Amino acid sequence: MAAANQDTTRPQNTRAIMSFLREHAPFSSMDDTHLAHFAEHATLSFYADGDVVLSPEDGQAKQFYVVKQGRIRGERQHKTEERTETTFEISQGECFPLAALVGERPTRTLHRAAGDTFCLSIEKKDFVTLISESEPFRDFCLRGVSSLLEQVNQRLQSKAMASIGSSNSLDTPLERYALRNPIVCSPDLPVRKAVARMHENNVGSIIITDDGRHPTGIFTLRDLRTMVAEEKGPLDTPISQVMTSNPCCLPSTADAFEAAMLMAEHHFAHLCVVDEEQRLIGVVSERDLFSLQRVDLVNLARTIGTATHLRTLVALRTDVSRLVDAMLAHGADSGQVVKIITTLNDVTVRRVLELNLKKNDPGIPFTWLTFGSEGRQEQTLLTDQDNGILFETPEGMTPEQVREKLLPFARKVNDELAECGFTLCKGNIMASNPKLCLSIGEWDDWFIRFIDASTPQNLVYSSIFLDMRAVFGPPEPLHRLLENVLARIRKNALFQKMLAGNALQRKPPLTMFRNFRYLNDEKKHSLDLKRQGLAPFVESVRVFALAHGVETANTLERIDALARKDVFDAKDANAWKEAYSLIQAIRMRAHQEMLDKGEELTNYIDPDDLNPLDRRILRESFRQAQRLQQKLEITYQL
Repeated sequence: MAAANQDTTRPQNTRAIMSFLREHAPFSSMDDTHLAHFAEHATLSFYADGDVVLSPEDGQAKQFYVVKQGRIRGERQHKTEERTETTFEISQGECFPLAALVGERPTRTLHRAAGDTFCLSIEKKDFVTLISESEPFRDFCLRGVSSLLEQVNQRLQSKAMASIGSSNSLDTPLERYALRNPIVCSPDLPVRKAVARMHENNVGSIIITDDGRHPTGIFTLRDLRTMVAEEKGPLDTPISQVMTSNPCCLPSTADAFEAAMLMAEHHFAHLCVVDEEQRLIGVVSERDLFSLQRVDLVNLARTIGTATHLRTLVALRTDVSRLVDAMLAHGADSGQVVKIITTLNDVTVRRVLELNLKKNDPGIPFTWLTFGSEGRQEQTLLTDQDNGILFETPEGMTPEQVREKLLPFARKVNDELAECGFTLCKGNIMASNPKLCLSIGEWDDWFIRFIDASTPQNLVYSSIFLDMRAVFGPPEPLHRLLENVLARIRKNALFQKMLAGNALQRKPPLTMFRNFRYLNDEKKHSLDLKRQGLAPFVESVRVFALAHGVETANTLERIDALARKDVFDAKDANAWKEAYSLIQAIRMRAHQEMLDKGEELTNYIDPDDLNPLDRRILRESFRQAQRLQQKLEITYQL
């Protein structure tokens, strides 16, 4: 729609429309020539409150709309009842009906003005021109909010990249990293000759293989130092006697992130890359994975895992924040970063336990449990302690006698973890609490009462204790316990329904008009990204997972498992994973900014501090949480 008066460049109206479009994605990423094409062919239309803008009865979609002012509400006829339901509301800068235009079909949703509304629209032929000529526009039309989420992640990465330097992505397949034609030898080769072969080829490891080229062992320069220092044998010893047997192997299709996590967890520096027949095709070292200028995951994990003093562990915790920046620069998404943080937390907890066992071993085997976000492997830099102890009562002792020995030890560990930055739990959900230092039989009894008596307090506990994991000690007792617990929950429909009702208490912070719903008068213009943003996903997904026997506690892994069981539609599952990850990414970025300013870490943000793209995607992410809760409501008829 053009104005009568023109300046020497473009009509006033065209420039005004272009200026409006530049404030909203995907138009903010498009070239001026493509924005001008849109503006020059656009029509501005007014719709009064309740007017139908677009209907399935109009036939194949012929126009592309952008909301300039006001809101559009999407309505569908309910499948089983004679009523309509609102499926979405879109506001300024958002567009419709993408799926119908791309699919060359009528829209399936009636679009109605909610209040006085103005929309810009272009004809289908102009839409086709833009989709063929503008890559950002085409990407958005074909992938919707997923493409915008990538823009957010890219911006997070580029910001971190500025201080870290470029590198390959953690999603890169290992075959891209692997050293081809690795140095190998047979099991009977003397150590002297094996080391000479390593020296000639300037490598730090040699792989021992059988006749079928299957890796049976690995020998590294570190093994050589240990062999010499501990006088384990002469250099003529066959390498099979001093090698590390059954080396860790990953398929070539695995990615760098998976390799890095394995190395960090188990403190080794090399792993074998194998084909489908388990034949050796390459070797990856930690140096291949990370060439960071400051600190890397594997090295930091090893340094924490071998620290000899508590003060060293306390000092090393400051490196974790830098590592988060580094991982973002290497292409790690928010799900990967929280797993990295959790892995380093696990290594720290194990080391604190090991150092205390050296000083004052209580003499009773135990399994150290972790609950809540740590149990789900979803911790960020803001973390407190949620832990407990599970033990098998030795013959001749009572559980109470075992507790007498374990509780002073647990109290010391809790205090030292607090020195390392894991704040003491205000609710006393800690191993030093006698109620959380229990035998396997006591834990089992506790869960029976917990499931059978769905009191308000027990339902609160469900968000903590039904996401548990073993961090130290034998994992088998916990596995047996969880099998019993999951079996009881699957059979108890009433408990599931109570869990579902409790999960619905955490409402995403959106009003019915898709504005943000702030916390309260004290926290004006604040959102709690943990309780209002992440919790609706975590708690809803937990109910479905427990009801369908999904053992993993991680939210993203639970969503994948539920999609495989056809409990979740695959497209819904992807949308919920993306939305959850986006909220987590904004939360982590806020934590990094608080640390940079020397501020105390919180989960609060003011959405006015976000740019328009982040605000829009945050709003869409909360809407996805609402959709997930609607599924929970329908499933349990709440």
